Order: sequence, then C-alpha cells, then structure tokens
Amino acid sequence: MNEQSIQSQDIKLADVFQAFYTVPDYQREYVWETDQVEQLLSDINSELAGNEPTSAPEYFIGSIVVCPGGDGVLELIDGQQRMTSLFITLCAIRDRMREIGEAPPGALGYQIAATSTDASGCDHFRYRLDLQYEDSGDILVKIAEGCTEQADATRTRSIANILNAYQVTLAFLKAEFGVDTGALRAFYGYLSNKVKLIRIQTKDVAKALKIFETINDRGVGLDSMDLLKNLLFMKASRDEFENLKSQWKELQDTIFEMGEKPLRFLRYFIFSRYDVEALREDEIYGWFSRNESACGYANDPLGFAKELLRSAEAYKNFLNGRDQYGEKNRHLENLQVLGGKAARQHLILLLAGRHLQTEHFDQLAREVENLFFVFVITREPTREFERNFAQWAIEVRKISDESDLNHFIARRFVPAKSELSDRFEDSIRRLHMGAVQQYRLRYILAKLTQHIDMRAYGVTEGTKWLTRYTGGGFEIEHIYPQQPSQKAEDEFGAFEDVYIAERLGNLVLVEKSINASLGNRPYSQKRDIYRQSQLLLTKALVERPKVGANTKIDIAVSELDPFVEWNEAAVLDRQDKLTLLARDVWELPIGDYVDP
Repeated sequence: MNEQSIQSQDIKLADVFQAFYTVPDYQREYVWETDQVEQLLSDINSELAGNEPTSAPEYFIGSIVVCPGGDGVLELIDGQQRMTSLFITLCAIRDRMREIGEAPPGALGYQIAATSTDASGCDHFRYRLDLQYEDSGDILVKIAEGCTEQADATRTRSIANILNAYQVTLAFLKAEFGVDTGALRAFYGYLSNKVKLIRIQTKDVAKALKIFETINDRGVGLDSMDLLKNLLFMKASRDEFENLKSQWKELQDTIFEMGEKPLRFLRYFIFSRYDVEALREDEIYGWFSRNESACGYANDPLGFAKELLRSAEAYKNFLNGRDQYGEKNRHLENLQVLGGKAARQHLILLLAGRHLQTEHFDQLAREVENLFFVFVITREPTREFERNFAQWAIEVRKISDESDLNHFIARRFVPAKSELSDRFEDSIRRLHMGAVQQYRLRYILAKLTQHIDMRAYGVTEGTKWLTRYTGGGFEIEHIYPQQPSQKAEDEFGAFEDVYIAERLGNLVLVEKSINASLGNRPYSQKRDIYRQSQLLLTKALVERPKVGANTKIDIAVSELDPFVEWNEAAVLDRQDKLTLLARDVWELPIGDYVDP
C-alpha cells in the first residue's frame, strides 16, 4: 500500500481472522446488548437456513476501518462492536463443541489465537483481538482461554456486556443446533467462508478516523456522542490521546451515573453555551462539524473535552439539588422534587448561568423554580418551555451583574408568568389529587405550608429546606376522610362535587406521629388534633395563633380564617384561599404586565 492509498478488501471471516487486531484505548467500550447480538446471529443463520453450506448465498455484514499499529497489528478504528461479537462467536462455537464431546475444527483455534515470529526470531503467542480500553479488563482473554467462570461481570459495564454477549451466543447455539454436531459445524463453516465484510485499511490513524467520520456522518450505527468523540481525536495530536481518552471516559461515566441520555445532555450543552435556539438530536453532530471555530475544538480538543466534562458535572449537581460546586441549594432541591425523573428543560438556563456570582445564581434558580412550576401546573407543552429556555439562555450568558439579572427577569420571567396568570389560578382552584402526580402534589402542599412558616418565623434552617416538609416526617391528610365514618358523613353533609375529598382545599400536611390518630373521624373530633401540629397552615384550620396582635405569626395567617364546621362550602372556600396564597408563593405578578 503506497503512502497515499486506501486499501479496501472484500474478504470472508476466515481471512479476516488471519490478522491480529487491537481496539485502541481511546475507543468507546463494548455496548452491544442481547438484542444486537441475537440479531447478528439470527441474520447469519437465516441466510444459511434451508441451504447446503456450499450453495448458501454470501452474507455481507458491513465494514471495518483499520490502520497499521505496532508489531504487525491492525488498529481497529471502526467496527469494534461487530468484530468483538464475531470473535466471541468463534470462542462460543469452540466451547459448545467441547461441551457436546466434539473436537473443534482445526482452523477454529487458529482464528482465535496464533503464534507469530518477530524480526528477531522470537515467537509471540497472542489472540486475534485485543481490547486495550481499561473497562474491558481481561474478560476477552478469559473467554478466549475458555475460563469464563472466573469472570466478574459486576466490575464494569463493558465486562458485563461482553460476558453477556458470550452467554447469549452460547444459548443461541444450544437452542438452534442442540447436540447436532453436523449442524453446528455447518454453521461454523458458513460463518467462516460465506460471511464477508469490507476491510478498509488506511496508512495512519488520522486517515482512518476521517474514513470513520465519512462512513458514519449520518449517524448510521452511531450517535452524535460517538461521532463527536471521534472528531476530537481527529483534531488531537497522538500525544494527547491518553489525556483525551481519560477526559472522555470521565465524561461518559458522569453522564451514566446521573442517568441522563447523552444526546439530551449535548443538546442542552449547546443551547446553554452557543446562540442556538432549536436543534434536533440527529442534527447535533452536523452542528458541531459546521461550528468548529465557535466551539474551539480544532485548536484545543482537550480543552473542549474538559469544558464538556465541567458542564456534565454541573448538570449532575443540578439534578441532585446542588449548585455547580456541589453545595446544597434550596431552589435546586425544590426543582429536584418538582421535576421528578423526566423534567430537565430548566437545566438549559442553569447551565447558561454558571458564570454568575453565587447570590445571583441563587436568584436565577429561584426564578427558574417558580416559572417551571407555573409551566407544569398550567400544562404548558414541554416543547414550548424548552424553546423559551433555549432562547433565553443566549441572554443569561450576557448577564454580568445584579442590574442585568433583574432586567432579564423583568423582561422574560415576569411576562411569561403574567401571560399564564389566569390559567394558573384556574388550575390551582380546580386542583385535586388525580390532576397531578403524587410527588408534585406533595411539593405543592409542602410549598404552601413552608411559605406560611417562613412568613412567621423567617428563613431559618428549620424552614428554608423544603425536604423537611416533603420528607417522611409529614403525611398528606384528608380533612374529610376518603373513607369516612357514618358520623363524618353525617356531619359533612351532602355535596355535589365528586372530587370533594380529593380537592386541594381538603388536604393538609400533618406530622406522621399524629396522622394515625386522625383516621376517618369527623372534623369536630379532629380539631383538637390539628391544634397539636407544629405547622401553622395546619393549625390555622381550627384557630388563630394566641401570641398577641400584629405579630409576625399573627400576620402570617391573617388571611386564613379558621373553620368551625367542615363541609363542601368550607373545602371550596379554603381552596380559594390557598389559590391566593399560591400566587404569593410562586410570585405571580399582580395586574397586567407592562413592558418596561
């Protein structure tokens, strides 16, 4: 092969495994799971089914990209998943034959391992495929040696996936061929001689990576995360590979640990850092390719990878209710409760605001929490507020001081809440247990309860953390019981609203220690128990605090009149009062918004 050539060979697997291959340590790990392995084996077997092995049609399984490595070994740049699976299949065929008392074909062992002689005349025994990335451990060696019982599948995801591929392949061979040695030999013969791939060989790793990019530039078989990694290695010098590999592995581990989809993280990273308002997941790689200068990865691929990692670490902290430095933040904790496992759109703005001073970031987080709840309770389509946050992130990045922040809030958050103000009131006024998820209902009751306590006692360690109210120490109590006693029914009286027992106005937080004593009693028997609560919103059901006039505590509950009786009218009246309180809690603007 001359200096400029690219060699492309259409070869059968028997010839593929006459060479030695290594998967460089900067490559992605083995990710194939049961479905992909079974699909490969089933497709091959389907081509053989009903035919004599000698007359069965050839079966093409794609391409691999390689370049010369050291000591006569080919570095595998593309096709690792397929090649690893095929190597595992050869090992599994050998082991299955031994299980049923059949000697493996003579060529099979040579396709798994061989001895080569170097220029000095020294012999070197080695396996045809060597995985150099750390997460693979020695699992492939154990499979090649036939010692899988010693493998620890819990060490890494790669080891678990590789061992699973071996077990899936072995199970496939047992299920398809049983103890029919002739059928198993025929499958091996077809695999070796009729299954083919194209091996593309370049003169060096840079050209191999470029071929890899060209083959996969439409995301065929790979996603934008893999292609971006390849792009960075294309721009890096060889002596940067080790550091780049380490940074990328840490990035992947961080994304995996937080349970996030890699492509969603990349989209939100782009929205938060660049002037992009809309981007589909299948457009991510194309965007990076076209915006090399804006991203700076061409001049400093390692620095770009480090910034991705810093963003991922901040992202993970935000999801866990902490700021980018890992410190607890009450508004981010609240968003963790409110968002559940799926909601992530608010992270766009939080990532964009990482440069803000701590007190300014805290203010941004508070505004994000309030607006996010308004969006959620009014059922604003997630696509709409994701689009808003992507647009606003451009402005957040330009905030440099408190004045900028306040102007941004007035220009974006206030009108957004004002526009949804009527829908917000209507949603809270109609709210019942079936209208929202349980965790969000607990969030709503906790915020209302916390707000009254903070009015009375100020922001203290005892009142500032919502987790105190959402934790196991308090439970949701139905003032009119879900399954009332006859006496409770008689006392409550007739009602028309079928949701009356489930309405927000009929719900209150109480200490777990006293909730059991409330049961299905009528309100008249519960009143003395509510008085025992430490929560002012709960106490306010039955009495005004007796601490003097115009104290903070008295003022905190001044708009919450106690109820002597509990019936349908009382539930609806209390729900109206809680609706007004909710406007205060989530800071809905009063009156029509006027653009400053």
